Amino acid sequence: MTFIEDDFLLQNEAACRLYHEYARHQPIYDYHCHLPPKDLAENRRFSNLSEIWLEGDHYKWRAMRANGVSEEYITGPAEPYDKFLAWAKTVPATLRNPLYHWTHLELKRYFGIDELLNEESAREIWDACESLLKQDSLSVHGILKSFKVSLIGTTDDPTESLEYHTRISESGIDAKVYPAFRPDAALKIENASTFNTWAHALEEVSEEDCSSFEGFLLALEKRHDYFHKLGSRLSDHGLDSCFAIPCSRSEAANIYDRARSGHNASRAEFEAFASFMMILFGKLDAAKGWVKQLHLGALRNANARMYNRLGADTGFDSIAELDQIEPLRRYFDALDESNELPKTIVYNLNPKDNYAVATMLGNFQDGRVPGKMQFGSGWWFLDQIEGMNWQINTLSNLGLLSRFVGMLTDSRSFMSYPRHEYFRRLLCNILGVDMESGFLPRDFDLIGSMVEDICYKNAVQYFGMAAGYVE
Repeated sequence: MTFIEDDFLLQNEAACRLYHEYARHQPIYDYHCHLPPKDLAENRRFSNLSEIWLEGDHYKWRAMRANGVSEEYITGPAEPYDKFLAWAKTVPATLRNPLYHWTHLELKRYFGIDELLNEESAREIWDACESLLKQDSLSVHGILKSFKVSLIGTTDDPTESLEYHTRISESGIDAKVYPAFRPDAALKIENASTFNTWAHALEEVSEEDCSSFEGFLLALEKRHDYFHKLGSRLSDHGLDSCFAIPCSRSEAANIYDRARSGHNASRAEFEAFASFMMILFGKLDAAKGWVKQLHLGALRNANARMYNRLGADTGFDSIAELDQIEPLRRYFDALDESNELPKTIVYNLNPKDNYAVATMLGNFQDGRVPGKMQFGSGWWFLDQIEGMNWQINTLSNLGLLSRFVGMLTDSRSFMSYPRHEYFRRLLCNILGVDMESGFLPRDFDLIGSMVEDICYKNAVQYFGMAAGYVE
């Protein structure tokens, strides 16, 4: 049974034409993901579907738990095929969940398999894919080439040596791979033990003495410089909400010194210190012409028992209910006042805040950089049809959709590249419906060129990072 047809998600002739003529063949500029640099450097090959498809995919893990699957078959010690079988049994229960679409789109694009995945088809699909995974086209480098991936932005802590990025650059792959500076750990001064362990790692990689606050700041600046030297033009922050409480350098230094002596920062001290550091990071980005990414609104590790058992990023996170707008205003305003507000993308996780975030971004467009302040694509729980519709419609109503830098995978899996196709089909369908309804002119040169820009060209111009060669 063929499910993923050529015109999947495309509801009229205009949408089909936009997708097939303007969007389909665009390269992928995947500026934010969590792919392991080690796998990229070593051109990893996967033995089976459990390795390539289920490892680290907490979207699938959450669905399996909801379907009554024991943890043994999710993150536990079960055999790879048994884990895959548990997933195959879950797939029919995911109807109307985006996982149903993603699953069959991925089977089709990676393995040419049209059959619906379920308990009965599991063994045949497992065996067929195990054989196909031996081909060069399904090694990591082969996948990048097959999907015309021109650029990858990984997500990296400042204490990472970035040795794998050096190896990647020497490996001869067509795609360019750059690290993104993610200094979240530099803020977490409320847990002195954890913070000091991280500060020691920063000392080692930067070769700077971090016993003083000034040494700590110098070490971070050196790492920022090193990321830049490797071609990075991106930072990234995963925050509950922005921090922008006035905090002087001496106040931040006092909080730092107390933490280094083993005292956990109070909530007020943490917020003050984080505010100082976030302003500093904004200035570093602005000085180098970087793009700052802010991921806002996640309530992480909600299940304490499972967090203690499995750790972070295992599928126990949620959408938070927080005040985002006033802290965001203060943060932007503090940087803008000294003309040090960098190009910024805000990814908002709680859809109730979409209009407020989008209008706040509009307050800080500076008339010098097209689309400087970006309302980012649907993130995490919102990177599905409804969430992406909300994001696209919000941006269209309150900003300039034509300047949007488009989709990203935000994924740890090499099986996630069809998410770009999913987004492109949805984008073209929205525009095609508007064209045939008379809300937009039936001008394919005009609308089609905007589709090309959103799918690829805007990102190339906005980020300023050279893309790899794509045929």
